[in-house]
Amino acid sequence: MKTISIFNNKGGVGKTTLTFHLAHALATMGKKILIIDLDPQCNISTLSVPQEWLMGVWAEEDAYIEDFKATREQCSDEEFDRVNQNVRSIHYLLTPTQEGTAEIGALPPPVALAKNLHLIPGRLTMHLYEDKISSRWSDVYQGDPLAIRTITRIRKIAEEYAAAYGYDYVIMDTSPSIGALNKVIISTTDGFIIPCAPDMFSLYGIRNLGSALSVWQKQFSTIFHLLSEDKRKNFPEDFVKLLGFTIYNAKKYAGNQPWELAKAHYNYALQIPNEIMTCVPENVRKVIPEEILSQPIGGTAIMHTHNTLTGMSQKYHAPMWRVPSEVYLGDDVNTVMGSRRVFEATLEKYTEFSRDLLTRIERLG
Repeated sequence: MKTISIFNNKGGVGKTTLTFHLAHALATMGKKILIIDLDPQCNISTLSVPQEWLMGVWAEEDAYIEDFKATREQCSDEEFDRVNQNVRSIHYLLTPTQEGTAEIGALPPPVALAKNLHLIPGRLTMHLYEDKISSRWSDVYQGDPLAIRTITRIRKIAEEYAAAYGYDYVIMDTSPSIGALNKVIISTTDGFIIPCAPDMFSLYGIRNLGSALSVWQKQFSTIFHLLSEDKRKNFPEDFVKLLGFTIYNAKKYAGNQPWELAKAHYNYALQIPNEIMTCVPENVRKVIPEEILSQPIGGTAIMHTHNTLTGMSQKYHAPMWRVPSEVYLGDDVNTVMGSRRVFEATLEKYTEFSRDLLTRIERLG
């Protein structure tokens, strides 16, 4: 199992849409995938499942999020077992670590989105766990067991679910923030992707991320040096590696340049590889050869604007290529069926993107 995070220190680059469709594409290719929604905004959860259902999941957890230990003590073993037999959010799974109490001792089932694809939904309260990461961070250097558990618990949950369900890849969806939570998520995954819009703000996002990675790498290197060999086993063997970037939601323009971008977009897009080579630490990008890393993952496969297709995908909680099969009645039938081939053709594009990504993941070893 490999863990993959998708991140840019810039919102509005299509990260959630990319994550959602990448996961679905990999699943159609026969890979077993788990998405963990670690973005406190919960965008991929609300894209994947009906909002009313998600709010029901949260409501059943509310008392545990407020005080897990006290709520557990007030209910019977049968009641607690029933709670854990239903889908639970990632914050619910992390709350015992947050409180410093015993773990749940069970793996609540993820929600099935499609064949081979599951989701552990997010929760708006994830900022509480980020606060604990920040307050316990300095104790990690001293080898404090609870601090180490707090830093490594997200990856451990991914490993536990992968062992139970046989996942090939666990994809972590993140917020655009360079904060304590993303420091832990990104630094303890095996590889990460940078989705970019072809604009100035994405370039700044790469620079900020590169600076953060330099600091994070030094911090984790110090931690590994100070910890005993036994405690070091809680962490992955290597610091995270960059798998590449993709340009997303760019306007297509049929011209002479290879990426078929409008001139203004192409100007910024050409600067992205140089920003990566300049700003991202060499050790983080050393797994992928420079000539490969300088090209977008999948080339132009998913680079260009999907127009209204993404809106329909969000409305029906389905990847774009599946929307025509989800629309039976209502106002959208004529609109969708008139563009059915356009919707269905997106599967080939995301499959091409996914194949390139898989070849890069193989280089992680």
